Amino acid sequence: MDYQALLDTVLSDVQAYRGQGKVAAYIPTLARADPTRFGIALMLRDGSAYAAGDADATFSIQSLSYVFALSLVLRHVKSALWNHVGREPAGSPANSIIQLEMELGKPRNPMTSAGAIVVADQLIGRGSADEAADELIAFLRERGGDDSIGVDETLAMSESQAGALNRSLAYFIAAFGNLTNKPETALALYFRQCSVEMSCRQIARAALYLACDGTDPLSGDAVTTASQARRINALMLTSGHYDNSGDFAFRVGLPGKSSASGAILAIVPGTGAVCVWSPGLNASGTSLAGSIALERLAERAGWSIFV
Repeated sequence: MDYQALLDTVLSDVQAYRGQGKVAAYIPTLARADPTRFGIALMLRDGSAYAAGDADATFSIQSLSYVFALSLVLRHVKSALWNHVGREPAGSPANSIIQLEMELGKPRNPMTSAGAIVVADQLIGRGSADEAADELIAFLRERGGDDSIGVDETLAMSESQAGALNRSLAYFIAAFGNLTNKPETALALYFRQCSVEMSCRQIARAALYLACDGTDPLSGDAVTTASQARRINALMLTSGHYDNSGDFAFRVGLPGKSSASGAILAIVPGTGAVCVWSPGLNASGTSLAGSIALERLAERAGWSIFV
């Protein structure tokens, strides 16, 4: 298959959708994003890489970081993580506090804001937020094959300043005894992980292990166990797009995770990883042009886990 021609065709397909949707406005950096930008990158298990549009432009990965933090924390605490966070779809907005109250401070899954805060807390363990952030950045640099990957500290500060709702979630969770560390410690890591800057190309490379049973096919590194990789993919499929997850599974048919910056990571099991970025979001907070691009790409390539 001519994957470059395929990506070029998808880029052409979404021209009419570029600039549509609304950029996330709760942080000044995100609010200033150009909604007409669009990038897409594909990394195959044999190391072949293809890209189109703004695939090398960097942006904050926001909640795509949840996938990588989850991969890391499962190394440390393994199945004990599920004592602190569930595995069911939320069916509600990413930062809903209503469900958290009903379920006594145990987030529904790791792909919600509350769930990601619990994962951050578990990743810190008995160490410090700085140590955990350093571990996560080192992980992303190794998996992404680029030592320039890092945190936009100015953005992290803005995330913290605009983080009243996430603070509410963290203190609410702590009130039920479900945090090991102080809420501000867990949040310090959470805000920094969301402020990591990467490109579509780097993200697709970094996530390749999830398409290959947890092993990076290029380095041979066992990043996660095969069982953990399957479970991460399952959570991405059922919960990676908040209350838009069912529609994404229906239209695209692949495990995926979207973010407020307009990035979407999608995994094609056994084949490779795709990242698309376009800052204009639909009503559910998923990239409007990005989700359409992935739908067109999956359809033309014949990709779906439902075959």
